[in-house]
Amino acid sequence: MTNKHQSEVHRLEENLQLLKLTCIKEQYRPAADKAARQNWDHLGYLARLVQAEADARHDRSIQRRIRMARFPGIKTMENFDWTWPTKINRPAIQNLFRLGFMKDKANIIILGGVGLGKSHIATALGYSACLEKHSVLFATTIDVINTLSAAQAAHKLKTELKKYVSPELLILDELGYLPIDKQGADLLFQVISQRYEQKSTILTTNRAFKKWPEVFNNDSTLTSAMLDRLLHHAETILIEGKSYRMKDQVQEQ
Repeated sequence: MTNKHQSEVHRLEENLQLLKLTCIKEQYRPAADKAARQNWDHLGYLARLVQAEADARHDRSIQRRIRMARFPGIKTMENFDWTWPTKINRPAIQNLFRLGFMKDKANIIILGGVGLGKSHIATALGYSACLEKHSVLFATTIDVINTLSAAQAAHKLKTELKKYVSPELLILDELGYLPIDKQGADLLFQVISQRYEQKSTILTTNRAFKKWPEVFNNDSTLTSAMLDRLLHHAETILIEGKSYRMKDQVQEQ
C-alpha cells in the first residue's frame, strides 16, 4: 500500500468516525473484498454498506428504547401458559399486539387476581411497542406515586410528571396492591388526566372497579374522575383463576 493510499484510508476512517458511521467503518474493507470477488458495481457496493449502517442504527434504536422502558425483564407471549387461567380471552389479547389501541390513544386495563400473568402480558405489549419504535415506560403504580411525591417536596413536580406523561405507552403495574393516600391519588390522577386522549396507558390491577374507592382512600369523587378518564377509550381484559406461582402446590393436591 502506497503512502498516498494509506493517507486516503486514514482520512476515510477519520471521516467515518466523525460522521458516526461506525458500521460502515467496520465493514467497508470486507465488503470491498466481497465486491471484488462477486463483481458488484460501485452502486451495489455503496448500497450494501448504507443498508448495513441503517440496519445497525435501527437495532441500536430499538435496544435504546427497551433500556429506557425499564422493564423488570423481557417478556413475550411465546412462553405464556394460556391453559392455566380458568377465564382468559386469548383472541382479544392477541389482537392487542397489533397495537391498534396506541393509534387510537386508547387504554388497556388488565384485571385479575395475583399471579395470573397480568404483568407478563403488559410487559410483552410494551416490548412489542418498543420493537415498533414507540417510546415506552414501565413502572409500578406505587413507584410512580413515591417518585412524584418526592419531586413535589423538592419543587420539581412538573419535570418529573413529564417523564410519565411523555411516553407513547405508559405501563402502570399493580394498582390496588397497596392503599393510596389522598396526596398519592391526586398525583396519580395528574398523570392519568394529562395522558387522557393523548397517549395510551396499560394498567394492571387486582381490584374490580367497584372496589377502587377503597384503594384511593375512599375518595369516591376522585375515583370516579380517574375511572372516567381511564375507561372512556379503553379495553378491559379480565383474567380469572388461581395464581400460576402456586401451580405446583395446586397440582399436588
